[in-house]
Amino acid sequence: MNLFQRRYQENTTLLNICKYICDVIIVIVCAYVLVSFLCFRTTVVGSSMESQINNGDTLIINKFAYSVKNPKRFDCIAFEPDSISSSKVYVKRIIGLPGETVQIKDGAVFINGNKLEEDITDINILTAGVAANEIKLGEDEYFCLGDNRNNSEDSRFSSIGTIKKEHIIGKAWMIISPINHLNLIS
Repeated sequence: MNLFQRRYQENTTLLNICKYICDVIIVIVCAYVLVSFLCFRTTVVGSSMESQINNGDTLIINKFAYSVKNPKRFDCIAFEPDSISSSKVYVKRIIGLPGETVQIKDGAVFINGNKLEEDITDINILTAGVAANEIKLGEDEYFCLGDNRNNSEDSRFSSIGTIKKEHIIGKAWMIISPINHLNLIS
């Protein structure tokens, strides 16, 4: 092998190493941008979303999800309630949509006077709270409940109330910790 061929191989190897380092840096920067601007991480405190989301689970919230479309019934969302002056983030499931009437009676949820048959859970709701009377949702309001209906601070209580769209942080997307709970959220 002559001097020219050896130098060519050395330059090619060095070039490949530089390309690899650049690729790694680009992946790290993209991951940082994705997590910083499009996602939000939060840890759940409490059992209001059991059995799918447990106390201590760490979630990734997709902040971009509702930039293109509106939340749907049964979406699991993260929000900061308007009525509480803290930085507490709540994770609950959307039950009532804008413009609908929500009521809880006889242990069940009623939407526009009809029993919600396809509910996420079949738990008999013991406390109707403010939803004992019909609640008419505004054009930007949502009614949210925890999956563990009898152990959840949610829209039934005046401390939380209905959730305005502007207070929704995003859609709960994935459980990332603990590793044995790693799962997409439905």
